[in-house]
Amino acid sequence: METLIIKNADGISRAAEIILSGGLCAVPTETVYGLAANGLDSGAVARIYEVKGRPETKPISLLVSGADSLPLFCREVPEYANILAEAFWPGPLTMILPRSDKVPDIVTAGGDTVGVRCPDHKMTLELLRICGVPLATPSANLSGMPSPKDAGSVLEYFDGKIECLIDGGKCRVGVESTIVDLTGPVPRILRRGGISPRRIGKTLHCEVLQ
Repeated sequence: METLIIKNADGISRAAEIILSGGLCAVPTETVYGLAANGLDSGAVARIYEVKGRPETKPISLLVSGADSLPLFCREVPEYANILAEAFWPGPLTMILPRSDKVPDIVTAGGDTVGVRCPDHKMTLELLRICGVPLATPSANLSGMPSPKDAGSVLEYFDGKIECLIDGGKCRVGVESTIVDLTGPVPRILRRGGISPRRIGKTLHCEVLQ
């Protein structure tokens, strides 16, 4: 397989065709590069686990185009989620929420929750817009290896193993997103990342568990 490298917006529609046909595409975000598949296609998501060597007990978060996607893929959307989306999306914040029936079991590793994030990169936002589906997107690395912050590092892992790579330059933030669990009565930080727990607590006017 030859990995198609897309370097400008003109090629995004081709990347969308690949995603919608069950292929894999490495995508840029402001945090790190991700390895994306159609998040509603169980077979495509299974290929992510296979290519990365990722344990299937480990769930994968979804990239979405914005807060209007939350009611589609999450069963319950608390006001905390709307406030955080307004403040930090697009941006390096992943929210854990109860999944809807539209999200395949393989995405959540059979769990009842799903991580959702809107990435702050124009090329990947355009891909999401054209695809019209959420993208199941873990970091574009082999399991246990460093997360890539540029297209060259992605190719070192996956050249010839995935259909497509969108080269969006070097990642601006360069660290993974902050993950906040909103399924309980009090927001809880599961992973520190691009947004500090203090900023989240200040935005929500409440204490957050860490």
